[in-house]
Amino acid sequence: MHLEIVSPEATLFSSEVDSVVVPGVNGEFEMLNNHAPIVSLLKEGIVKIKIHTISHLVFDELHAEVIPHNDDKKVLTVKINSGTVEMKDNKVIVLAD
Repeated sequence: MHLEIVSPEATLFSSEVDSVVVPGVNGEFEMLNNHAPIVSLLKEGIVKIKIHTISHLVFDELHAEVIPHNDDKKVLTVKINSGTVEMKDNKVIVLAD
């Protein structure tokens, strides 16, 4: 599935991913390939991105704090203050503040 994390200033992350975990207002939840369509509000927290390989990543290093999670080079994290997530047709868009 394809994940885009967009802020008002720039696209922070855009790549194919294996899964993404987001901090929903009612708790953290994970989306995998072929997840049902969903729209949800997000609260302050960490977006965890599981990737297959690090070689295909495209992200804005000037604006994003995309870092390996717990020394696992296949899990990246992005801190957000709030936002919205939409998943439809294997495309996840996170509009982050």
